[in-house]
Amino acid sequence: MPVSELRIAVLGVGVMGADHVARITSRISGARVAVVNDYITEKAEQIASGIDGCRAVADPLDAIADPEVDAVVLATPGTTHEKQLLACLDHRKPVMCEKPLTTDVSTSLEIVRREAELERPLIQVGFMRRFDDEYMRLKALLDGGELGRPLLMHCVHRNPSVPEYFDSSLVVKDSLVHEVDVTRYLFGEEIASVQIVKPGANPAAPPGLVDPQIAILRTVSGRHVDVELFVTTGVAYEVRTEVVGELGSAMIGLDVGLIRKTAPGTWGGQITPGFRERFGAAYDTEIQRWVDAVHSGAATGNYTDGPTAWDGYAAAAVCAAGVESLESGLPVDVQLADRP
Repeated sequence: MPVSELRIAVLGVGVMGADHVARITSRISGARVAVVNDYITEKAEQIASGIDGCRAVADPLDAIADPEVDAVVLATPGTTHEKQLLACLDHRKPVMCEKPLTTDVSTSLEIVRREAELERPLIQVGFMRRFDDEYMRLKALLDGGELGRPLLMHCVHRNPSVPEYFDSSLVVKDSLVHEVDVTRYLFGEEIASVQIVKPGANPAAPPGLVDPQIAILRTVSGRHVDVELFVTTGVAYEVRTEVVGELGSAMIGLDVGLIRKTAPGTWGGQITPGFRERFGAAYDTEIQRWVDAVHSGAATGNYTDGPTAWDGYAAAAVCAAGVESLESGLPVDVQLADRP
């Protein structure tokens, strides 16, 4: 593996993948984009043509196997992840996989087991909030004991809109999944049960989309987490987290920038318009730390610096229970296999 420059293949150059290509090319040190792939070949070729030394490869498995590729970023649709992750493991190539790990619990567990057989962690899952400055500060606050024992957590996850294909289950699998990982990250324990409550529907939501939803999570030690999920607000992108402990509370995500007061009696500021603006710096930190970990992995055998394949599997298990609860309205226990 090159010492000075990691050669990366980015698979999938839609919104997220194209962002990663730009990020690695302009803001990340120690790496370059060597190969790009997308099912729309013209898009991949266009992006490759603008980067020195970059090639478009039509087949994603060929891109993974390419001898001039040291590591892989997966930003392809979740339905393709299983086969592509297995190829990365077969070729012993570190991979940063955008969530989900795979689209169902059984295949996610199989990925965990296949990686465990290699006895080297090669997979990192793209739960970028762990690399956000506010979340890292909140984690340090909790670990330092300043709030005493954390007792409960309140979360808000709001989007101005979602794509037409977004259905009620994706509110759980694509939105709640972030709060699932945040809960496990901040509290350091697994989630035991989940319940989805359906309040009055937003009249502006597309037909058939249950929105908003309220998720109630309970951890193995009995901590309570509630999450408001509202993905068709028509307003802005809002993500807030408040932890309440026995000695106090702390909240992040308030978007406290410039606050203005003007006549006639108006008061306010601005709300983050989208996920790029809110978590752009977190994505930069995530990819830089992953690149650094891959470089050091040649000596340490650890090619990740963040959420693991197990974290991806655990999130999938919680979300599967959440989808079941969405249908029944009842609390559903999370079924987790023994960790390899």
